Amino acid sequence: MSTRIYHGNLDPRLIADRLIASFSRGNYMVQQIGGPENLAVQISTRPNRRSGGRTAMTANISKVTDGISITLGKQDWFGLAASLGKTALSALRNPITLINRLDDLAQDVESITLEEQIWEVIDQTARQHGTGQALSARLARMVCPYCQTANQTGASRCLACGAPLGEVQPTTCPNCGFVVSQKESMCPNCKVSLQIK
Repeated sequence: MSTRIYHGNLDPRLIADRLIASFSRGNYMVQQIGGPENLAVQISTRPNRRSGGRTAMTANISKVTDGISITLGKQDWFGLAASLGKTALSALRNPITLINRLDDLAQDVESITLEEQIWEVIDQTARQHGTGQALSARLARMVCPYCQTANQTGASRCLACGAPLGEVQPTTCPNCGFVVSQKESMCPNCKVSLQIK
């Protein structure tokens, strides 16, 4: 499972509608479950598909204080692996059979990239509505550890007491948008190493 957080004024229904519009075609079918604040969109291959077995991914979209949180569930790969294995085995026995399975192979490759395609649609929708993984206005304030005064992000010294604020500057993980502190070397959400800039 992978989770990303998008900060800003973004409605979960907007993301769900975009996913439904993007994937309700061809080999995929889509269904939405839940209410306006917390919903799930399941994208799966159609039952009568010729190749790859049944694969599905679920996007759980939840409203959080400063935006939305999206978690993609893992895909079932058993049918897909069997289909790719069948294609490889038949190609080893007789390379000419690969020509007959080109459509099946294209369907299998499309299913492999399903997670990337879903994140691409979500990222594009977030950008179009002026949101992203950067800090929201509420989180872009930091509190001085000495006098507890709120300061603008980026301020080097507290406006009330003059204390240095370098270590309390908040930031977000460049991979998933999770709010992390300057002291963290690894994102607690997606486990990606954070480079000190």
